[in-house]
Amino acid sequence: MTTGLHLCVLTISDSRTETDDASGSFLCEALQTDGHHLYARGLLPDDKYRIRALLSQWIADPAVDGILCTGGTGFTGRDSTPEAVQPLLDKEMPGFGELFRHLSYADIGTSSLQSRALAGLANGVFIFCLPGSTGACRLAWNEILRHQLNHATKPCNLATLKPRLHER
Repeated sequence: MTTGLHLCVLTISDSRTETDDASGSFLCEALQTDGHHLYARGLLPDDKYRIRALLSQWIADPAVDGILCTGGTGFTGRDSTPEAVQPLLDKEMPGFGELFRHLSYADIGTSSLQSRALAGLANGVFIFCLPGSTGACRLAWNEILRHQLNHATKPCNLATLKPRLHER
């Protein structure tokens, strides 16, 4: 990889702390191992307004290239990540959720339909919302994100689109 991106990691959980946040820790380590820069890390409860507030700060920061969210994508009453993120998006990336569920099916079968993983673009910042399990984060990173955030991936990747995201 020629140039690493500046990425933020946000864990959304009512029960995790910084010391036991395995999914967030995995994403932080993985992105740095692959040559990216950890710009910021956060941990918030499942509260769509607090999630939107922090994401809005990161989206407005011109140094941020992307945000990886983990947690809050299920169907319980507290799971609110998609509801928090979707209003912030300028463009959705439906293929991400579709591909993630397809790959996840090989691991967890029909339970993959319970994932509301999603991705999109807000103010030129990529946002990826992943389930909270470390296995799901590992799958998303290893099979999708590490390739699409790598300038060398052919025939195309998200990283090389970065300079063109604000075109009008």
